[in-house]
Amino acid sequence: MESVSNGVRKKATEKHHKAEVMIAGEQLRLRLHDTKLIKDRRYHLRTYPNCFVAKELTDWLMEHKEAPDREIAIRLMKKLMDNNIIHHVCDEYSDFKDAKLLYRFRKDDGTFPLNKDVKVLLWGERLYEKLIVMENSILKTREENGIRYHRTLLGCEMIDWLIQEGETATKKEAVELCRALLEHGIIQHVSNRHHFFDSNLLYQFWINFRRRRRLTELLNETPRSVQEYEDSPFCLRKLNPEPDNSSFLSVQPIKEIKVVSAVRRGSLISASGEPNTYYSSPGLGPVPGTGCNIKSVLKRPVTMEELLSPGAPYIKKTLTMVGDALGWGFVVRGCRPCHIQAVDPDGPAASSGLKVRHFILSVNGMHVIHLDYQTVSNLIVAGPRTLVMEVMEAVE
Repeated sequence: MESVSNGVRKKATEKHHKAEVMIAGEQLRLRLHDTKLIKDRRYHLRTYPNCFVAKELTDWLMEHKEAPDREIAIRLMKKLMDNNIIHHVCDEYSDFKDAKLLYRFRKDDGTFPLNKDVKVLLWGERLYEKLIVMENSILKTREENGIRYHRTLLGCEMIDWLIQEGETATKKEAVELCRALLEHGIIQHVSNRHHFFDSNLLYQFWINFRRRRRLTELLNETPRSVQEYEDSPFCLRKLNPEPDNSSFLSVQPIKEIKVVSAVRRGSLISASGEPNTYYSSPGLGPVPGTGCNIKSVLKRPVTMEELLSPGAPYIKKTLTMVGDALGWGFVVRGCRPCHIQAVDPDGPAASSGLKVRHFILSVNGMHVIHLDYQTVSNLIVAGPRTLVMEVMEAVE
């Protein structure tokens, strides 16, 4: 079968990076709206709707650890300007100035360019979301050439599914769509050797649309592999782990901190004029755990029997959290019982009182102490935006 040429691979990598910039920019826009940093402002007797002050945003990026210093913050905003995501309200400045100047997200004033690349990205996101939430999804763990891959789909099954869902009318159109998705860096062959074919070859989504991005990862032009993105949906800020640059720190020494995947919050779909759907969870549905070997924060292993035994040094707490534009902000790991591996200090989970090393008893009324973290993650993903969890906390 036809291999992916170096030219196609290079263009797909470039488009993949641009897609990551757009997704990160949209996540930032939603956060800034939530914090009221974006609002209507008056200047020289004129009102400019939905804008922000450049200097205030630079301060905010450093305060929220999205940038280590002003220089990096400015570079990040220039990156968004270069990709037509933000602009000066009067277009008097083609560069981002760390000053009391007003800028705006193009999506907030209708000037965001809906070109072919954006339309393919939006289509890819819609397909991704449908596959993640559907029952009996065609995304499954499979093997190719003796290697096991998670969340894969067969080329032939993808074609049949697209026609069945009314996304395309014919097999020819379905193949053309899938080849476009591959050429735009949205899907890829599991070993990146082949183009898309209506066959038994395995493919994966290269983009995890639900992953929470750290802005600093945008300065890294080298995309990470699919396997490096596979984490719990409660991934905190893997940010691609962005290197999560400052990914969420759990309780371990910094040298042991590993980047974990990000919590999803915010969708690009609304850019196409469709409803801005809220996805309660940040990560993918089925979560394998191979791509990310995170050292447990537990001081020692704790069994289900020990946790529930009379007189055990634990107290039960019921926590309620409402996901914001980026999700809830915590990482689940472990099995029988699952535990909280890390918590975003600025997220809803932290505000509700969720802490690292909490053990999960129930999720939205369902007992999950006997389940593994992948199953628990799926339950949370499929649940409502308001999440109620019973946890066990050790008595110090």
